[in-house]
Amino acid sequence: MKSVSFHLSRAALVTCVVLAACKKAAPPAYPPPDVTVFTVKPETVEAKLDYVGQAEASKAVEVRSQITGVIVARPYTEGTDVAAGTVLYRIDPTTYEAALRSAQGTLANAQARLANAERNLNRVKPLLDEHAVAQVDVDNAETELQQAKAGVDQSRGAVDEAKKNFDDTFVRAQISGRAGRALLVLGARVTGPSDLLTTVDQVDPIYVSFNPSDKDVLAWRHNEATRKMIASGKLKVAVTLSDKTVFPHQGTVTFVDQSLQTNTGTLLLRASIPNPEHILLPGQFVRVRPMGIVNDSAMLVPQRAVQQGLAGTFVYLLGADDTATPKDVSATSWDNGRWLIQDGLKPGDQVIVDGTLKVGPGRPVHATPYEPSKDSTLKTPGDTAAKVQVTR
Repeated sequence: MKSVSFHLSRAALVTCVVLAACKKAAPPAYPPPDVTVFTVKPETVEAKLDYVGQAEASKAVEVRSQITGVIVARPYTEGTDVAAGTVLYRIDPTTYEAALRSAQGTLANAQARLANAERNLNRVKPLLDEHAVAQVDVDNAETELQQAKAGVDQSRGAVDEAKKNFDDTFVRAQISGRAGRALLVLGARVTGPSDLLTTVDQVDPIYVSFNPSDKDVLAWRHNEATRKMIASGKLKVAVTLSDKTVFPHQGTVTFVDQSLQTNTGTLLLRASIPNPEHILLPGQFVRVRPMGIVNDSAMLVPQRAVQQGLAGTFVYLLGADDTATPKDVSATSWDNGRWLIQDGLKPGDQVIVDGTLKVGPGRPVHATPYEPSKDSTLKTPGDTAAKVQVTR
């Protein structure tokens, strides 16, 4: 009996030791991770809106002949700049020069008749008071004078028409600009205005058209300063070329369409830009950035607060019970270390910035205020007027 009791006591002792060892192996409770939080508030920022634009000539003139005939000369060089009045084509003038000389001869004959009618009237009119001629003779002389004047006017009209036709054998540039490709060659017959000879494009200044979205246009209208700037014609634009170089001259928006384009839901804006070096060419695609447009209710958060998930971008918000709660957001762009949040946040939200890798949905955290002045990722610490890049 004593041996049995001894073995039972020993077994109980082993059991107590094992239970004590198991109890000591339980993991300790970890404290909530330290995080920093940023309180969201509306800010005024200058938005760098970016649109695709296309250049077009500020003036584009089609060169056509007003007469028919054979092309006998083409003095201009294709693709070069020409001044207004420069002869681009010469039409065979033989027929038109002969018609001008004939009309000038007819005019000279009519003028001679007029001079003779004036002399005849001056002779017979004094004789009427002396009863040397009848009234009918004076009336006939006056009628002849009026017919002679009418003949002169008619002949002058014929001369003007013939001279115009002769002058039109010199096909000239109506504006200064860059002459295009010759569409008819020497020896070809021009049948009249229906035949296009070439074009002349004025590229200084040059127009650049771009199309902001309906959403952007509404935002501009709601901002009084932006609305006044556009209405007064003071909206400046900067242009970037396809090789990422910035065009050296800024332009001004000179035209805003009155209706949206039905196929795209965008509004057409056109800027006039100085182009003295002729770097921009009609048809060229560029990037257009309106200058000075501000957003007075922008929601900006530090860049590293925004996370990328399978469903898109999100941030962690600090809840009332000091727990982390994920929130889907629309982060459109960033600059100076901060994201511009288009949707998903409201003023007063507390966004977790540092420590996001240590938190999870519903997990308690220990929060301290975020201090921008200690953030090395910001180019301008504490700057509340960050310039935001938005690509359209």
